[in-house]
Amino acid sequence: MGKLHERIDDRLRKFIEAQPVFFTATAPLAGDGHINLSPKGRAGTLVVLDEERLAYLDFGGSGAETIAHVRENGRITLMWCAFSGPPNIVRIHGQGEAVFRDDPRWAELIGLFAEADGPGARAIILVRAHRIADVCGYAVPFMEYQGERTLHAEFLGRKTDEEFSDYCEKKDFIATSVDGLPGLPLPLPPRTV
Repeated sequence: MGKLHERIDDRLRKFIEAQPVFFTATAPLAGDGHINLSPKGRAGTLVVLDEERLAYLDFGGSGAETIAHVRENGRITLMWCAFSGPPNIVRIHGQGEAVFRDDPRWAELIGLFAEADGPGARAIILVRAHRIADVCGYAVPFMEYQGERTLHAEFLGRKTDEEFSDYCEKKDFIATSVDGLPGLPLPLPPRTV
């Protein structure tokens, strides 16, 4: 049976921080728009800021649907599943905001990701929770975590900041989402921190 929580308490924080992967879901306001669901990994790229706020690094790679959706309407859901240990699923429904490199808050926020920050960070997604729930997760299979994939960090690590900016500008669905919403503002400002 599911349980609602008023805040991200220590138990939920420990569970969230222990999971090697989480998922984000967003959608545009238009009824015929594309719903986006993305897996997120890379250790150290998500932090619980306090009892109602989280932040994660948004890296270059594929499109910028999450950015476009939170810019349009802010709706976002984050989900973690226990693939080992006691069965559990945690969902945080909230209001998201994209913080870009030229935002005055960037320097302070990026410091929270010192171990995971690297080339390719193009935004920080802030999430303020308005509904926090967990459910049993009895149907989630056991899966063995074998380690981090390093390909993403290595690929982006070979690019200078200027090359990364060029990479973003050449990809489809970065400046504009698949539904035509504003995505990542381009040209990408240089990293100052």
